[in-house]
Amino acid sequence: QVHLAESGGGLVQPGGSLRLSCVASGRTISSYIMGWFRQAPGKGREFVAAISWSGSNTNYADSVKGRFTISRDNAKNTVYLQMNSLKPEDTADYYCARSTMGRTSSRDYEYDSWGQGTQVTVSS
Repeated sequence: QVHLAESGGGLVQPGGSLRLSCVASGRTISSYIMGWFRQAPGKGREFVAAISWSGSNTNYADSVKGRFTISRDNAKNTVYLQMNSLKPEDTADYYCARSTMGRTSSRDYEYDSWGQGTQVTVSS
């Protein structure tokens, strides 16, 4: 079973940047599509981005397109989410997840392993 651990969250001012990391242990994630999701207080879970096993294909939610970049380093068993031009509406707990499917899906039910999340707060 794979264990996913997110880090890199924190408090940042609007317009600022953060880089989230998701380190996998227990099993390699190099052959899996990986995704990032988020959940704001009082709201449901929302797709953010996904990346293919090679990194050649990515998928983004419209709300983050052009501001966020998902990447991965399979040698380090790690997936990243670079977040730039952050807005207050980006405030949420961010989770990484491993996909069970062969596509960069935005559907959370197509992901079977989840981390505990890292909190991101965008506020002045």
